Amino acid sequence: MGSSEAERIWFRDAKPRREGPPLSRERIVAEAVALLDEEGIGRLTMRRLAERLGTGSTTLYWHVQTKDDVLDLALDTVFGQARLPEAPSGDWRADVTALAGEWRAAMLRHPWAAGLLGRPLMGPNVLERTEFLHAALVRAGLGGAELTAAAYGLANYVIGSSMMQAAWQGRDEAAVRRAADEHLRERRDRYPVLAEHGHVSGNDWDATFAHGLAYLLDGIAARLPGAAPSR
Repeated sequence: MGSSEAERIWFRDAKPRREGPPLSRERIVAEAVALLDEEGIGRLTMRRLAERLGTGSTTLYWHVQTKDDVLDLALDTVFGQARLPEAPSGDWRADVTALAGEWRAAMLRHPWAAGLLGRPLMGPNVLERTEFLHAALVRAGLGGAELTAAAYGLANYVIGSSMMQAAWQGRDEAAVRRAADEHLRERRDRYPVLAEHGHVSGNDWDATFAHGLAYLLDGIAARLPGAAPSR
């Protein structure tokens, strides 16, 4: 998108403030998030953002140099909506479950965010939550490659499940689910297991997410030092 990875906003010193219109980086990012919520990533340009803020592009560029800056800041703002407890609970599973639920909720409020997760995630809100996740897994007894694999697995699950659910938003979900079920019933000879057990209409997003997360945490717990060997 025009800037190298080393030029990301997280690795540059902020410019000193100057006297001028009542425009701040915080206000710019808030308006960018609102624009992204309403119209999606494809409609975000520096010119349109400046127009929504009632200012000129020159003033906007004093606070953010590129569209990449805006997207990085907007994504970090979404992560910041995932609330963290004031202190660890002492139960690593409870802490991971709480963080995963908050992160999922934030992404579902802003479905465009999932499309930006290939960017370097070095903002303060991202790092604070990543630190919380890793600390919980370290308290559980993980380290090294096992810690990395567990953290990646959990993050990828939250991202993937959120993306799948977000893809249904804005549709007549009930009608689409009924059509999917009918499609499978008509092709029972080809997809017998799906026809019998893959009922799309019976899926509850929240319950499915919770069950899947529990399976992942059960798997992590089974591989912790001192865990009983599986049979």
